[in-house]
Amino acid sequence: MKTHLPQFLSCVLCLIATAVNAAPNDTAASKPNVILVMTDDQGYGDLGCHGNPILKTPELDQLYSESIRFTDFHVSPFCTPTRASLMTGNHSGYTGAYRTSSGRTMLHPDEKTMGHLFAEAGYATGMVGKWHLGDNAPHRPQDRGFQDVVWHRCGGVGQASDYWGNDYFDDTYERASVNNKQGSFEKFEGYCTDVWFREGLRFVEQNRDKPFFLYLPLNAPHGPYRVPPQWAEPYQGNKQVSNPNFYGMIANIDHNMGILRRRLHELGLEENTILIFMTDNGTAAGAKFKGLDSEALLGYNAGMRGKKSSVYDGGHRVPFFIHWPKGGLTGGRDIDTLAAHIDVLPTLADLCEIPVLDGYDPDGISLKPLLNGSQVPLERKHHVVQFHGGAGGTALPAKPYEYSVVLTERWRLVNSDGQTLFDIEADPAQRQDVSAQYPEVVQQLRDAYQPFWDKVAPRLSPVRIDLGNPAQNPTVLCSQDWYMPTGNPPWNFGSIARLPKVTGPWMVEVKNAGRYRITLRQYPEEANKPVVAVRAKLQIAGEEEERDVMPGSEGVVFDVNLPAGPTELVTWLYDKRGKAGGAYFTEVEWLP
Repeated sequence: MKTHLPQFLSCVLCLIATAVNAAPNDTAASKPNVILVMTDDQGYGDLGCHGNPILKTPELDQLYSESIRFTDFHVSPFCTPTRASLMTGNHSGYTGAYRTSSGRTMLHPDEKTMGHLFAEAGYATGMVGKWHLGDNAPHRPQDRGFQDVVWHRCGGVGQASDYWGNDYFDDTYERASVNNKQGSFEKFEGYCTDVWFREGLRFVEQNRDKPFFLYLPLNAPHGPYRVPPQWAEPYQGNKQVSNPNFYGMIANIDHNMGILRRRLHELGLEENTILIFMTDNGTAAGAKFKGLDSEALLGYNAGMRGKKSSVYDGGHRVPFFIHWPKGGLTGGRDIDTLAAHIDVLPTLADLCEIPVLDGYDPDGISLKPLLNGSQVPLERKHHVVQFHGGAGGTALPAKPYEYSVVLTERWRLVNSDGQTLFDIEADPAQRQDVSAQYPEVVQQLRDAYQPFWDKVAPRLSPVRIDLGNPAQNPTVLCSQDWYMPTGNPPWNFGSIARLPKVTGPWMVEVKNAGRYRITLRQYPEEANKPVVAVRAKLQIAGEEEERDVMPGSEGVVFDVNLPAGPTELVTWLYDKRGKAGGAYFTEVEWLP
């Protein structure tokens, strides 16, 4: 048979070219996608699959039944520090973001995040929902490795730097992207949780043909406890339910998780998507307590002592489910090894075969061997959780041992109101202090704490907000970032509306020397409210300026020359009696 050689060679070359061109896409397609869902203030007991006798969470129960579950998984006792540790793999004190306000919610600029990790590995990176690691450059999610962002500012919808008037329904959030790093506000229709899942799925669908990492941290069920009535209705009137709306918010999350999973299946993405569900701290309203550290007086807390903000287990032991069919992470299996939020970054890097370079240097370790069924003990012998500055408001600077817990798989050395030791295996409710019986264990755990403190203490230092950064010019400063030594600054719409007579400094970094326009306000510009004051003053970079407030003006404008470098900005607005509060909102614009 005669062969048409030129035509044959042409076909071969065509096939080779096709194979070569397809190779990168085939390789990319083989990389797992990652979706990390984290809810806000939902505790270990706020799930049906964890034994809650009233709350119905069928979709999360199904995910639980199909996932690998870490049953001794720990985060920080409240919002910002958990997010800081999750994103960086480092202890929150080391990152600089270890409180929820008072200028201590931002990561040190040298900290790299999961957003950076995945973006540098060629992934599309998206973040939708609650960030709570800084509202200003260089601390926003779009500054920290995320290419596609829809988010609300600050720690909750309705808090100070959130878009004025947001109330969970039909709100205005910020959208940012690689082409719009400055970000712009956009009105969204619907309930906040529905919006976050809808935007998350929009990101997934837009990036379905490439590997993607979606970080989906929800603001619900954080207060204020607002939800469409149909979700709370099944729990109304039940005397065992401490807060029907809180339960309804979780029911709505559960519903949305079902929508997410079904859409992943429809898109053919379920098999090769690592799906993680976790929460950021213990319950806030799933039960009633007598103080932060008590057992539940009403409701269900999975037998644990403590709630959100407690260093007892109920404050920081949370659910962690991971599901990845193609990687064999299915079938419903418990892992009872001690694990923590600092382990998530190195674990995902390991699962996705992404090198963790020196710029990350996480405190956490990869849990991949455990996920693969290894019986070899991990390197970690203990873990430390510390609420730097103590509960019930800031009391800073932080002190060693203060409001901390050193954990092992058997022991909890708690430093709260005094020092106590609990055998968590024999006494999971932490009722019986056994420190007198085991003084050698107390000493061992105190010794184990010291390297932790030695590492984090030097980094419990101010993290600054940029002024004159081209990525965000002008920048709007908010009172919740005043660097306060005690107590909380005005941090929500309600507290600001009372015009409290208090002020504090913003720790700032002037990026470019030159002329700056500084506008002092009591309400954000979008509120369209006049300044209730007769005189205004500011101090910055060793300079002090003062002027009268014109009646009816919504802002008081100062033009000043600033040198580059670190400084503090302090503002005062005086009433007719000479009493002063700060400018809770202050715009700073570099005039190049």
